[in-house]
Amino acid sequence: MTTSESGAATMRVVTISREYGSGGGEIAAQLAQRLGWRLIDHEVVIQLAQRLGVEEEDAEAHDEHLESWVVQFLSTMQAVGPMVTPPTNLLIPPDNAAYTHALREVVLGAAQAGESVIVGRGGQMILRERRDTLHIRIVAPLDVRIAYVAQRENLTPTQAQQRIHQKDMDRRKYLYTNYHHTPDEAHLYHLILNTAVLDLASSVTLIQTALNAKAARLAVPASALGPGAHLPPYADTPADFTPPNADATASTHDTTQEQSGA
Repeated sequence: MTTSESGAATMRVVTISREYGSGGGEIAAQLAQRLGWRLIDHEVVIQLAQRLGVEEEDAEAHDEHLESWVVQFLSTMQAVGPMVTPPTNLLIPPDNAAYTHALREVVLGAAQAGESVIVGRGGQMILRERRDTLHIRIVAPLDVRIAYVAQRENLTPTQAQQRIHQKDMDRRKYLYTNYHHTPDEAHLYHLILNTAVLDLASSVTLIQTALNAKAARLAVPASALGPGAHLPPYADTPADFTPPNADATASTHDTTQEQSGA
């Protein structure tokens, strides 16, 4: 399905945050293929950031902003798959501020280029203010993820659990260190999917539905969005609402005035 057929031509990016072993990476790949968009996964982002780290001066000489260089690079991608081999003489370690800046430029460049599915790397934070972006979180119970990782990576259940713990901890630390948020904050996302029951193809379909729904509301002013938009007030006061006692409020006010010497 092409972008125009999906009805999401005005949307530019989908970010995918995922618990390790939830199938989020596979969902992202299937979504990119179904939409005809480029997949910016972990390996692609790391490789591009490494290129930026080593070749930053060259990139800036070609165009004064790294983001524009990333856009041009991404625009040359013809298909999803391996892109560039990371240089062996990398000078910037992954925890360096310049490297983090390069990762951010990759995400921003992908958003500017458009038609991108971005996996991880803080995309839900970097692009948080963009209305033309859909943020997705993929989760699953631990026992389901252990079984998935053990099967996919040929590990014992104990090894799989240790790997899940380490990967989830690394992702949590990355997001908190750089953006002071954690990946499991529900309000960072437009849709959270639990793959304990949903199969991967159904998850992709649900994301497409959400993408189209958000695209249809891009022209709506932000002030007119929200669950109460165009809904009238309830006919009656909610039964579980107890209004303040007027006499008690007045008594408290008088007591406060006396204590203050008013």
